[in-house]
Amino acid sequence: MHVGGVAPTYGGGVVVEGGEWVEAGLIGLLVGDALGVPYEFHRPDGLPPRDRIEMDPPPGFRRAHAGVPPGTWSDDGAQALVLLDSLLANDGLDLAHFADGLSRWLHDGFYAVDDRTFDVGIQTSRAIRRFRDGMAPELSGPAKERDNGNGALMRVLPLVLWHRGDDAQLVQLAMRQGLPTHGHVRSQLCCAMYCLWARQVLEGTADAWAQAASQLRKIVAGQVPANELSLVLEPWTGSAGTGYVLDTLWSARRAVEQTDSYEDCVRHAIALGHDTDTTACVAGGVAGLKYGLASIPQRWRAALRGMELVWPLLERSASA
Repeated sequence: MHVGGVAPTYGGGVVVEGGEWVEAGLIGLLVGDALGVPYEFHRPDGLPPRDRIEMDPPPGFRRAHAGVPPGTWSDDGAQALVLLDSLLANDGLDLAHFADGLSRWLHDGFYAVDDRTFDVGIQTSRAIRRFRDGMAPELSGPAKERDNGNGALMRVLPLVLWHRGDDAQLVQLAMRQGLPTHGHVRSQLCCAMYCLWARQVLEGTADAWAQAASQLRKIVAGQVPANELSLVLEPWTGSAGTGYVLDTLWSARRAVEQTDSYEDCVRHAIALGHDTDTTACVAGGVAGLKYGLASIPQRWRAALRGMELVWPLLERSASA
């Protein structure tokens, strides 16, 4: 599963053998998600100090999703696992199979810890209902400008971990996997940019974001509205940490680039407040690739629930 047939490196330049980088990215994503769950919906000034952000919040903190045990990933992690499962089952992106997996997640708890779904996005729920009612998965994702939540972005990293082809193919698949739930081109471009960025980080590129942006411009030139591409690539100066896809992408970038460890990265992402689980999920996946599996604190890895769902996927990935 090495990209382009070349063993990838972590951001520090260390070549990783045996597919450990797949585990690093996936666990980085899941730990970031689970770590962010209890802090969701809070404003930044309502959160604990960064050094006290843990799976189990400090005493007296009014946690979100109070009935969810610490260490539980949310819809973000579950949908990412559904995507990886579908890619491995079909040796490619079968959109109908993937959309069916999303439906199973929503209604049956497929890849959800304890088979329990929670924190389901309104747009995603509506899109899955349209698919179940017979709409093609290429069309079921709402496609108005306001339909630009971060639900397709939060799950897309497994595509980078699985994909063997060139950047143009990766972009096409990243955009396509968003269609069942997010039909607007802005969301799709954010998914593509994230995947290219993660790939450059994995390959140890010095300025991974700039290289990814240059590649995206070349690949989609003339195929998407120029103003939409500019929105994605020009520095985002709006809010931070919200569920808007542009905000999530840029918040994750800054969390990765303004810190120097996995732990600091995901805490930075959560400290932005609001959609804490998704920002930390998106940033944590890239930080896992940048710093490696060993960089993810053992106390957080040990606290992560649902690993019985993850190990079989990692084994299937290693043999793919």
